[in-house]
Amino acid sequence: MSSVHFANADDPAKGAAGKRIYAQWCSSCHGKRLQGQPLWQLQDQYSGRRAPAHDESGHTWEHSDEDLYRITRYGRFTTTPPSVHSYMPAFEDILNDEQILDAMAFIKARWPLGLRISQSLLNPGYAGMPANAQTVEWTFPPTCLTSVQRWRTRSR
Repeated sequence: MSSVHFANADDPAKGAAGKRIYAQWCSSCHGKRLQGQPLWQLQDQYSGRRAPAHDESGHTWEHSDEDLYRITRYGRFTTTPPSVHSYMPAFEDILNDEQILDAMAFIKARWPLGLRISQSLLNPGYAGMPANAQTVEWTFPPTCLTSVQRWRTRSR
């Protein structure tokens, strides 16, 4: 991997640009309020076809910025075998790297503090760790058990 991609959710200009990009290119599938398509969590024969939520009810925050960048750019995670069909469109011919990262910054800026902290633990050097993570009281959402376990393991 030649570079690591990072979306700065603390940069208001990036978030504002990302909001416009998200509205134009992402909201038709992932929802105007990041809520995903109806029944996106349902495990049935259509699993994987419904766009997941990018808000706190989804699982976007369980991926590093690099993984989120790659699924947006190429339409699949690097760990997904080529034989597995992806319903996520690739934006490599539509959006440049900065636009992809701006859209990601907009999404991340909308997350509660606990999710921002949890997701930053997945980035190299904990990139994206909110500056106030040590001084403000926060909790993980009830659905965030993997993050609690990760936090306990790393804070020992």
